[in-house]
Amino acid sequence: MLSVVIPAFNEQENIPAAAEKLSEILSPVTDFELIFVDDGSRDNTWNIIKELSEKDKSVKGLHFSRNFGKEGAIFAGLKAASGDCVAVIDCDLQHPPQLLPDMLSAWKNGAEVVEAVKSSRGKEGIIYKLFAKSFYRMMKNSSNINLDGASDYKLMDRKVVDALNDMPERLTFFRALSCWVGFKTERIEFDVAPRNAGKTKWSFRKLFKYALSSITSFTNVPMQIITVSGILFFIFAIILGVQTIVNFCMGTAADGFSTVILLILIVGSILMLGIGIIGYYLSKIYEEIKCRPRYIVSERAGDLSGQDNKR
Repeated sequence: MLSVVIPAFNEQENIPAAAEKLSEILSPVTDFELIFVDDGSRDNTWNIIKELSEKDKSVKGLHFSRNFGKEGAIFAGLKAASGDCVAVIDCDLQHPPQLLPDMLSAWKNGAEVVEAVKSSRGKEGIIYKLFAKSFYRMMKNSSNINLDGASDYKLMDRKVVDALNDMPERLTFFRALSCWVGFKTERIEFDVAPRNAGKTKWSFRKLFKYALSSITSFTNVPMQIITVSGILFFIFAIILGVQTIVNFCMGTAADGFSTVILLILIVGSILMLGIGIIGYYLSKIYEEIKCRPRYIVSERAGDLSGQDNKR
């Protein structure tokens, strides 16, 4: 059986269309269950999920007590899934459901992780594309994991899902963790489709915050920025020191007030940057050691009664 995990936040316009499209595509191919995870929506998303689950036994749902974020929604769905393989797909149908039979076929042929990779990024702006490209390059250089064109659209074998569920960490980055665990992987390209309805919930501010959280939870690159800055400044200080000594010996040394101010500003900036980065990592460590759950489920729809309320 194939379990399809569908995170949703304020997606009342897309829930019925996603359920209908997925059922239409999967019914002739395999047994399946659709697990909609309502990430604390403020619209009618949860009521629609409940109505669909009452009409169709293949539709199931989880409702969070508040908004915990997409990462929590994905892992809640993975925990609730009972299929032999599990797919994660967006609710707005920008991830084409038509690709699922091909992904399922690749899994049956031995692939343990089937990644749907973006061959194009749709109608994204230039700034967004540059931001995404820089982010993926940083992740690749720091963790040796290639995320170029990667998305959350994946199909995974049960043992891969179990490996992800067994990870104790609370601050997760599903897109990278599903690569980090290894296993035999196959890639299938797709073009990003327009949203079925509604507007994206990802503003540039939210994307930047998500990227920053993902980088710090998965790599130590920001910490290395401090080291690199220190090395560069040390080289600059040596050059400036040699120049000062030479000028002093030649009797041509100028008043040093401007130089002192410049040095103080540079050193102060590097120190403040370093303290800020260290403080951010400390805040992440603080969040981890509290061991608060990644999500809290307040309601369920469909046959999911055996699952934990917190994770």
